[in-house]
Amino acid sequence: MEIITRFAPSPTGYIHIGNVRSAIYPYLLARQNKGKLILRIEDTDRARYVEGATELIEDTLKWLGLDWDEGPIVGGPNGPYFQSERTEIYHAWARKLIKSGRAYADPTTPEQLDQYRKECSEKKIPFLYRNYRPKNMPEWKPGIPLRFKTEPKEYSWHDEVMGDMHTGSEVLDDIILIKKDGYPTYNFAHIVDDAEMGVTHLMRGVEYLSSTPNYLALYEALNLTPPKIVSLPHILAPQGNKKLGKRDGAKSVTEYRKDGILAEAMLNYLACLGWNDGTEQEIYTKEELIKNFSLDRIQNSGARYDETKLLWLNGQWIRKIFDEQGAEALYERTHAFWPDSAKNYDDQYHIKVLAIIYDRLKTLSDLREMTDYFFVDPTINIDLLVNNKFLKKLSEAELETLLKKSITKLTALKKWDADSLQTALNELLAETNKKPAELFSLIRIAVSFAPFSPALHLTLEVLGRDVSLARLNAVASAI
Repeated sequence: MEIITRFAPSPTGYIHIGNVRSAIYPYLLARQNKGKLILRIEDTDRARYVEGATELIEDTLKWLGLDWDEGPIVGGPNGPYFQSERTEIYHAWARKLIKSGRAYADPTTPEQLDQYRKECSEKKIPFLYRNYRPKNMPEWKPGIPLRFKTEPKEYSWHDEVMGDMHTGSEVLDDIILIKKDGYPTYNFAHIVDDAEMGVTHLMRGVEYLSSTPNYLALYEALNLTPPKIVSLPHILAPQGNKKLGKRDGAKSVTEYRKDGILAEAMLNYLACLGWNDGTEQEIYTKEELIKNFSLDRIQNSGARYDETKLLWLNGQWIRKIFDEQGAEALYERTHAFWPDSAKNYDDQYHIKVLAIIYDRLKTLSDLREMTDYFFVDPTINIDLLVNNKFLKKLSEAELETLLKKSITKLTALKKWDADSLQTALNELLAETNKKPAELFSLIRIAVSFAPFSPALHLTLEVLGRDVSLARLNAVASAI
């Protein structure tokens, strides 16, 4: 049997990390089994529809490398792939239920519904619409809501993550199938679409678990075999006490992308947020995830969101790309993240800077703060120099003397390369009888006035002879 999975987001705004994880697992399962992933856009809630959200979803999936076999852009035999364009299909399935006596037009007004709910609240009993079914039901036509006529019974089913499940008849109700505006509810549309598209594995958030009995009743009424159900536990707030929300510090995937998180790191992190293959491995390529993924290794409890881990993984991936693919490959990812001062320098100079700074990056956006002094002379701040923890024991006269000795030594160099610079710096240590923390901190601050920088000899090599000596002389004159 061909494995067919689907990702069916709603275009209601930004795409958050929970949405994306719900795309990653179906993708991995489909690719592992040489199956098919369908992208379907559930856009029937027109009140919440956001213009451009579909394009954002598609762009995010492509950025992460999650290609789909059927859906918008690529097409396929089961289109259309926007639910708003499938109205006639839903109405045809609805008429099957009407014909079999399992669906009816609902003339109840919102005011009547409020009254029914109030009565149940006063009696302290759950509100079930099936206890208020109208006796004289009109003929259904678009413009009138259509409800499912449930037949309460117990249901048992197997969830691939949660295990064997059971529920009593008290949870079943006459749910709405078609809204007043003619569009289907999620409760009805996803069942019809999954059946028409041959979906074999239904992967979605655990919040739908409580509605599963109603879905099973619908499958039964439509004479359909349900797909395998895979409930994905919540991504939890860092404290582990609730479902993760934007107030808990999590950003949209787009925001993380703009902040310099790599697609490989985001895919790696989210795939392992609630899943592991039983090993201690932490860095996974997409190919490794496809190979190792299995449903039985998805945990059945919520996974805590940890941005620190995401940043750590991103740093690992920055180094991995540089070490395995080269400086040019990493540089291609960085164009949007350099400081404004870098725009007048050529690509080769950028690559030289990147080559000595990359192993300090947590995100690509760190480039803005960490590299500005490579492109523009920093503002001289003598207070920063004299108050440095390694230099504050030295007088300003001693600092000036050390700088001048350093300038003389470096000026005499015939070759301005990393090896020659390192040799000269080591000789300076012996000649001045200073500790590396003192001498090197002085030179480093004088050329960068940055809180940190790469190895001093590499920094000087990239800055070049003229710039390095000019900055040292300027600071020596200012002391």
